[in-house]
Amino acid sequence: MHDGPDVGTGRTDWVPAGDPRDPWHDAFASGWGELDGTGAPASVAAPRAAGQQRSASAADIYLEVQRSEAFQEVRRRYRRFVFPAVAVFFAWYVAYVVTATAAPGLMARPVAGAVNVGLLAGLGQFLTTFLLTWAYARHARLRRDRPALDLRWTVFEQKRKRVEQQERRRVPSGSREQEAER
Repeated sequence: MHDGPDVGTGRTDWVPAGDPRDPWHDAFASGWGELDGTGAPASVAAPRAAGQQRSASAADIYLEVQRSEAFQEVRRRYRRFVFPAVAVFFAWYVAYVVTATAAPGLMARPVAGAVNVGLLAGLGQFLTTFLLTWAYARHARLRRDRPALDLRWTVFEQKRKRVEQQERRRVPSGSREQEAER
């Protein structure tokens, strides 16, 4: 049922959705809902001058995460489910279409009353779509969501540390001592 001893274990600093301590509580997907101050949707393109160094360090973090073994494991788990599932579902769909085209007599064979083989196979297409959706969601919940969430927290922590380092570099040492005294 599970993919190893680490499933169900994880971070102890979990916070509920919407909690300001959640690093993603106010983050929109790119281009979703942000306004530019005039009431119009904001441009998806990042600002050039001020954000250039920040985006470079964020890009470094994302490349580092992408190369990590944890990220590669999440991708492997995804591929191990999706590729076979798509192949099986596509083969089932093609078999249905080819049989309906090449063997109409078979598809017209009555099963019970007005219900024939073609109708049952067509309803089977809908049923397998729902079953595949359920299986995908279950697989994601049991085998990928926890490691992906841990990666997300790792990225957040790395970004936070880099921003803190940049802030320390910007603030003169005398100012830091004055802030520490406050």
